[in-house]
Amino acid sequence: MSLYSALYAGVSGLSAQSSAMATVADNITNVNTVGYKGTSAQFESLVNGGSVSSTYSAGGVTATAKSLISKQGLLQASSSLTDIAIDGAGFFVVRSSADASGATAFTRAGSFTTDSSGYLRNTSGYYLMGWPLDTQGNYANNGAISSLEPIRPTALTGAAAPTTSIELRANLDSTSEAVADYDAGDMSSGDVDPQFSRSVEIYDSQGTAHTLTFNFVKTGANQWAAEITGDPTDISSVNGDPVGANGMIASTTVSFNADGSLDLGTPATALFGSLQLEYNNGAAAMPISLDLGGNAGLDGLTQFGSTSALLSSTVDGGMLGTVASVKISDTGVVSAVFDDGTSRAIYQLPIATFQNPDGLTRIGGNAYIVSEDSGNFALNEPGTVGGGKISASMLEASNVDLASEFSNMILFQRAYSASSKIITTVDDMLQEVSNLKR
Repeated sequence: MSLYSALYAGVSGLSAQSSAMATVADNITNVNTVGYKGTSAQFESLVNGGSVSSTYSAGGVTATAKSLISKQGLLQASSSLTDIAIDGAGFFVVRSSADASGATAFTRAGSFTTDSSGYLRNTSGYYLMGWPLDTQGNYANNGAISSLEPIRPTALTGAAAPTTSIELRANLDSTSEAVADYDAGDMSSGDVDPQFSRSVEIYDSQGTAHTLTFNFVKTGANQWAAEITGDPTDISSVNGDPVGANGMIASTTVSFNADGSLDLGTPATALFGSLQLEYNNGAAAMPISLDLGGNAGLDGLTQFGSTSALLSSTVDGGMLGTVASVKISDTGVVSAVFDDGTSRAIYQLPIATFQNPDGLTRIGGNAYIVSEDSGNFALNEPGTVGGGKISASMLEASNVDLASEFSNMILFQRAYSASSKIITTVDDMLQEVSNLKR
């Protein structure tokens, strides 16, 4: 009987509109939730057989919730250095616990802060994951979650960082008298006194300090000899060659152009190259790159008619102090800032992308997990292979349009009332049928 099908259609309308109202309620209550992705109610008619040429049987309606995960919310500025947002596609990789037993999830909620154990966690309690960087700033991306670690900057407190680079800016006095008959090693042996000498402290992988001395003597017009010396009781070998008793580590000739700028030849070659030092205390050897200026530049060694002097020197490494703060760059590099003002890059954030992000399964805490509809994830650096870029000190707001939600609320409420009217009307009609027996 068609009246009964109309009754069932009214019931399905009540169910569909109530489900649609539930999506509106969820969207409105999360309008201020960071990184929240709204849900849209999609209605679908149900066909219960019949045709226009016979008695029609109503099928009703059903509502399906569609997640708007791929729709980006507005990026808003934040005062926290560890608040981050993704401008474009992709998700942060997070874990529900710091150990490997935690479940992996994906989120756009980037309100991360350092917890009592030193880990970066968002307001939902998820731990931010990243690739750990070595002292050279490199990491291994094998595409698997297993290569990621929970980000814990405070783990570096009290650790040691070996020296990997030395930068020097110094002027050599062009009016100095040239030394005749100079041979490599004369300064380290004491046969020739250097006309200019400066020492820097470097650090091995155990945090032990060692001294390297840069010595210079003029050997001709626009020509200087340079030697690097160290204590042979501290440094055993350099680039595989043993350090002699005189402590000479490296020597070279420094040439200058007529305008006092550095002349590195054609093609330009770096002075000294890199130093691979072996230490007598058993600390691991690390290559040290030397930057004494660019070709024809004034950013390193120069030769002008003023007193020879060290203008500046930058040497990394040493014992790491207490981590004072954490900062995240626009490229997704997480750095620990120590109480002495130095910083060290420690993690690289990945961006996880999906073929169908709207197919992800929602879980608690404004996060998502992989589903059959979403497909598997791909881990890459921010801004590559379709992934979005990191926006530091920014947060992604909810993508809910409050005005549209209020409009939908009115529509669903009216449709619900109309569906209930169908039931009461059919009930009256059935009552008339029942009254025919009287």
